[in-house]
Amino acid sequence: MEKIITEDDAASFSELQATYRKIDKELSKLELLTYFSGKHDNSAAIVTISAGAGGTEAQDWTEMLLRMYLRYAETQDWKAQILDENRGQEAGIKHVTVRVEGDYVYGKIKHEAGVHRLVRQSPFNADSLRQTSFALVDVIPEVTKELVDIRQDDLEFSAFRSGGKGGQNVNKVSTAVRIKHIPTGIVVSCSTERSQLQNRERSMLMLASKLEHLRELQHAQSIADVRGDVKSAEWGNQIRSYVLHPYKMVKDHRTETETSDAESVLNGKLDEFIESMVTRGN
Repeated sequence: MEKIITEDDAASFSELQATYRKIDKELSKLELLTYFSGKHDNSAAIVTISAGAGGTEAQDWTEMLLRMYLRYAETQDWKAQILDENRGQEAGIKHVTVRVEGDYVYGKIKHEAGVHRLVRQSPFNADSLRQTSFALVDVIPEVTKELVDIRQDDLEFSAFRSGGKGGQNVNKVSTAVRIKHIPTGIVVSCSTERSQLQNRERSMLMLASKLEHLRELQHAQSIADVRGDVKSAEWGNQIRSYVLHPYKMVKDHRTETETSDAESVLNGKLDEFIESMVTRGN
């Protein structure tokens, strides 16, 4: 005899499906956590995005990437704060530094470091010609200043007026800070806090993080030299391409992950790309 499916049966089945999807999603999150075994994977991250050659076009692309990462941070319930920003004369951003804090921030976004390539019809050209632009993303883990020995004699300090947002006081008084580490040539700056002391503290934290990251890179390089498998990351080697014309596609050249929904990616939907790199184990 054929069983008759009632409305209650259908409702129970739908509820069961919803529960299954929820459990499956939570299990996927837990599985992803097993890949975060790196020393700094649960640390905050300092992300710097710099425009490549191409003037206004590349600067606009840099601002698009900033928006993409800020949107992604929102989806992860992370806290993002712009520390320094150098805007272009016409449009866009020459370079910007952002501090991102939350669960496994560095572990998730460290693989975003590299060259990002955009292909589109230029909005800054009367003929709407196809234009290729590049931007460089740098990601380092934040470390405490106590972990790094920084000699004051090795520092060159300067203050300047902020040209960005922050109100009347910030722009009229020399509150922005730039610090150069003379032995390495590393330069950091912070301009978004309201006082020079706060900007100096932020700059010292960034400098400590950069110096620690440099030390770890040099250590890794020495090991690679012994093994003989040195692979250098160069400016021309883009890690991901974002094509908006004549078709739409975002493709990661390391994992071959791709999607035609470029708009969603630029709106912060990066999970597929980030998880493919995390689970790759590199």
